[in-house]
Amino acid sequence: MTTFIELLLGGVSLGSVYALIALGFVVIFRATEVVNFAHASLLLAGGYVTAVLSDDIGFWPALLTGIASGALVGAAIEFLVLRRYRGSDHSVLAIVTIGVDILLVTDLTRRIGTDVLAVRDPWGDQLLTIGSVSLAQTRVAALLVAGLLITAFLLAFRYTSWGVAMRAAAENAGTAALMGIRLGRVSLGAWAVAGGLAAVAALFLTVFPTPGLERATSLAALKAFPAAILGGLDSTTGALAGGLIVGVTESLATGYQSDLTFLGRGLGDLAPYLVMIAILLVRPAGLLGTKETARV
Repeated sequence: MTTFIELLLGGVSLGSVYALIALGFVVIFRATEVVNFAHASLLLAGGYVTAVLSDDIGFWPALLTGIASGALVGAAIEFLVLRRYRGSDHSVLAIVTIGVDILLVTDLTRRIGTDVLAVRDPWGDQLLTIGSVSLAQTRVAALLVAGLLITAFLLAFRYTSWGVAMRAAAENAGTAALMGIRLGRVSLGAWAVAGGLAAVAALFLTVFPTPGLERATSLAALKAFPAAILGGLDSTTGALAGGLIVGVTESLATGYQSDLTFLGRGLGDLAPYLVMIAILLVRPAGLLGTKETARV
């Protein structure tokens, strides 16, 4: 029972980190109706800056710089690349993000090389023990920080002028533009927010119990993509639900891998996609996604 509780708590913590990444997918999709396949590069860029600077300027300044860098990279992609394709089919824009991701990830992995960049975080390898249950302090910090950021975003999305503008643009971009909403500014803000959230997620994906930032860190964005899809690609609360489902599923499947050897190895990596497919078979729009209606 102790093992199950530890795996469950670890999965919830990991799921909250996936929720941050999934929220980035959702924010960009709601603002632009574009599926952002360059999210892995945003994650890796923010994490790389944080890891490289943490020794030189200290952890907290490095983290703030990494978040700002992730936001800047996201805004630059929107302003320098995607804005030039405005009016193009959304599938074309999605393909453009794939090309951007290949370029950025290739350059970042070249810089990282075979190294593992350790982040000098304040938690280290310390554990929080309650009774017989132990959990890394980094996991607790991830859950608290992710919960705070997601709550702040949902409040801003609902009550600020930027959130109202984004919701209006997602509902009907043409009408929103006629009402004076600057769609370019909304899109730029969405990409910046997604980049900043990805940088925070990168931090908790590279601290204990993982050794640090490496080339494969960007693959975490691929695990968060099922979270965004099964939660509903146009639902901000769906990103939270999807992230928790994916995190718990991966943690339990990995933790009980030795008891499930008849299903093959690597079940923890495959399980989130199996859950996504199972949910989409029942609810094609995702758990909290908007169902499309058509007149026949």
